[in-house]
Amino acid sequence: MQFKYPELLYALFLLIIPIIVHLFQLRRFEKVPFTNVQFLKNVTLQTRKSSQIKKWLTLITRLLLLAAIIIAFAQPYITKSNSFNSSTETVIYLDNSFSMEAKGKNGTLLNTAVQDLLETVPENDQITFFTNDSYHPNTTIKALRNELIRLKTSSNQLTYEAAVLKGRKAFSNDKSSTKNLVMISDFQEKGAPFSFMADSTFHLNTVQLEPVNTRNVSIDSAYISKKDVENLELTITLNNHNQDIANQSVSLFNNDNLIAKNSVAFEESNTAVFTLPINQEIDGKLLIDDPNLLYDNTLYFNLNQQDKIKVMSINEEDDTFLSKIFTNDEFVYTSSQFKSLDYNTIEDQNLIIVNELKDIPMSLTTALEAYNDNGGNVLIIPSSKANLNTLNQLFINLNTSSFNNFIESEKNITNINFDHPLFTNVFDKKVSNFQYPKTNSYFTLQAPNPSAVLKFEDGSSFLSQYHHVFVFSAALNDDNSNFKNSPLIVPVIYNIGKQSLKLPQLYYTIGKENTIDINTQLQQDDILSLKSDEQSVIPLQQTYMNKVELKTNEFPETAGIITVMNKDKALKKLSFNYDRSESQLTYHNLASLDGISSSNSVSSMINEIKSASNVNELWKWFVIFAVAFLIIEMLILKFLK
Repeated sequence: MQFKYPELLYALFLLIIPIIVHLFQLRRFEKVPFTNVQFLKNVTLQTRKSSQIKKWLTLITRLLLLAAIIIAFAQPYITKSNSFNSSTETVIYLDNSFSMEAKGKNGTLLNTAVQDLLETVPENDQITFFTNDSYHPNTTIKALRNELIRLKTSSNQLTYEAAVLKGRKAFSNDKSSTKNLVMISDFQEKGAPFSFMADSTFHLNTVQLEPVNTRNVSIDSAYISKKDVENLELTITLNNHNQDIANQSVSLFNNDNLIAKNSVAFEESNTAVFTLPINQEIDGKLLIDDPNLLYDNTLYFNLNQQDKIKVMSINEEDDTFLSKIFTNDEFVYTSSQFKSLDYNTIEDQNLIIVNELKDIPMSLTTALEAYNDNGGNVLIIPSSKANLNTLNQLFINLNTSSFNNFIESEKNITNINFDHPLFTNVFDKKVSNFQYPKTNSYFTLQAPNPSAVLKFEDGSSFLSQYHHVFVFSAALNDDNSNFKNSPLIVPVIYNIGKQSLKLPQLYYTIGKENTIDINTQLQQDDILSLKSDEQSVIPLQQTYMNKVELKTNEFPETAGIITVMNKDKALKKLSFNYDRSESQLTYHNLASLDGISSSNSVSSMINEIKSASNVNELWKWFVIFAVAFLIIEMLILKFLK
């Protein structure tokens, strides 16, 4: 118990005065002669004894009466806070990620949390409120009511550590105030375990909402698994998360028209296959029916008319191996002899291969430099008889490392940079033992390339990348190397060609930075835009001679199909889907964390915070006690003889 005016308690010392008066009895007694009182002796003794009890009881009740009045004026109270006058700051984080769509006892977890906030938090109490995609400082629940009612799940999600940091920054610098951060979430496991370092500046209060069940079926991915002259196979992968079902139907739509239906037998596999015409453009939508999480029941994709990648080789050596790699179904391959080269065709290409030229004239160096500055890709295969001066001049103009010396010595190619984008999805696992290709002679680089694609056994570079330029350090003809006969030649050369123009994928993931090349030539001041049903935006883009590079990150915010527009002309359609990381309904165990208060109910947590900051004033009770002691005193004086 604490007191608002504790200095008034010194008045309790004044209670010693009636005690002194009672003990010393300042009143004088006068003797009065009386006749024989022998018969009154017993009555006198008994009356005197009763009178003493009555006086002591009267004294005690009066002391208690006065003490109760003094304590009442001192205004006693009980509170869990240390200071009567301290203010309270409350910051509330509500997780509105897709996993909050899971069903609880009273609807979805998100709707349950919103309803509890509206019913429990006092309407006019000042709070700071934020979600994964909104922030409202110094507001009230009354002001947020309409927004809370309309609150929807979002593809953006803060990590729990980021939410704690954001909530901490929302507090003021007032050290005397009591600060409470309330985190409302299902605390789904999505990577690293949730951890919290105890902080004396604020209290962390977690509300972990629990779904009724953790069963879910999701569409995980879609990809082209097979392609021939007439048809392609679209393979769909489904994930079954604790769902007790044997089969799941999958529907395929082109726009809103159902064109196929298949079934996934989870007892045998988790994939379904659709066969589609190879030249048909499809604005696809895959759909399953699962009642728990809804966001991962749909996956959008596009099958567009594929643009062929333009590749040209400038040769003084045999290019048969190149023509076999760059086939007509995906590439437009042009073979040009150096002596008959038409310089005007260079700027129209996506990839230029300089194939073992002995001498590179300044005119070609200048043309390749201009081509590269406009976003063109160059692959250089040096000749063992190359003029080192003209070759190094080309390297200087292309901002790559120059060659130093020509070494005639056999050396094996043993090191593969498996993390390089050229080898994405090429190897199932890292290969450490294979038949190494070799070269009989090679050039050394003036500056080593630590991130080389392929390396010799001594760690020096065999194939290096410098932005849009790839450089071999040895000739690939049969007299100098057997690299053309190794299994590495196809994925390396093929992927250099494929990545020279980033053709649109089946779909992209919202929230990640995506780089998309649109194969078009824009007029001056033209600009591309992305158009959906709701809005049109201009993305970050860079215009080159024969393509436009788009980068998307924050747009679109919702899954669906958008159109790439050049003014009123539709160039291509792109599909975007939500990340599937929230489909697995597994959750953190917060009981093992120290320094936090945890609950599974929003209302109970809010009420606990309110009770911790509420002040229970007790002065009214002491007024009641004073009245009670006054009544007791009157009863004693009247009835006790």
